[in-house]
Amino acid sequence: MSDRVVLIGAGDVGVAYAYALVNQGLVHELSIIDINTQKVTGEVMDLNHGVVWAPSPTRVTVGSYDDCADADLVVITAGAAQRPGETRLDLVGRNVEIFRSIVGSVMDTGFDGIFLVASNPVDVMAYATWKLSGLPSERVIGSGTTLDSARLRFMLGELYDVAPSSVHASIIGEHGDTEVAALSSANVAGAPLSRDLESVPGRREEIERVFTDTREAAYRIIDAKGSTSYGIGMALARITRAILRDEYTALPVSTKLHGTYGIDDLFIGAPTVLGRSGVKSVVELDLNDAERDALAHSAKVLSGVVDSTGLRD
Repeated sequence: MSDRVVLIGAGDVGVAYAYALVNQGLVHELSIIDINTQKVTGEVMDLNHGVVWAPSPTRVTVGSYDDCADADLVVITAGAAQRPGETRLDLVGRNVEIFRSIVGSVMDTGFDGIFLVASNPVDVMAYATWKLSGLPSERVIGSGTTLDSARLRFMLGELYDVAPSSVHASIIGEHGDTEVAALSSANVAGAPLSRDLESVPGRREEIERVFTDTREAAYRIIDAKGSTSYGIGMALARITRAILRDEYTALPVSTKLHGTYGIDDLFIGAPTVLGRSGVKSVVELDLNDAERDALAHSAKVLSGVVDSTGLRD
């Protein structure tokens, strides 16, 4: 089986994702589409020069929309970039119009695979991709809160002096300012985080600071270097691996909920089991009352933004 990915967008996020794919040897063929043909040509050349050192070969090419016809996965990182001081939700109007052209061009080729969306605001753009494509919602996935959850796990790992891989904690809800840390279901090396929150003096304040730093990390990175790229690029690669290798791994992506957590007709970040056909199921965490209320608020904010796009029937 030849795993074929088409990447639309060769900006910082797209290139970081492409580099992660090649460096990890995750796909057989990668085609990259960008309106800046000179830049994408240079990126493809540069990536191909690193293939010799990769664990397995990837054929990297300058792509066109025709390549989407038999692609397994189309990944969209294109769109207007988040500016310093701008929230992800501020981007919605500009990016919905861009997506009308992109998604329409992909579907005109007869594409029948899976969309993976990273452009912000990602929950809204995943919803837009679903509506504009006409594909089943199981085959449209947003990067969701995978990056936020990775940031939380990294920072909790530093706090507890353990590897982030030994921290099991998820951010759910909007990929943005209303995101929710599901701490009541989190654990560090198997030990419930809730036990520390109740019994260790000062621990709750420390973990609240960790969550604040997690939520605000993107703003700090954008202020410092103009964009975030490596973390989201690797998160997208991890989602790609889960899909193409049919792993049935649960990752906190943006998926359309059908009553889970009391939320319907909305793409939002939640632990989701992924496989070759896309979304297999959504995991409903055991939230406490405060977390459930916060998630409901996050969904209400996102739902209002989706309504403003005119995409709902």
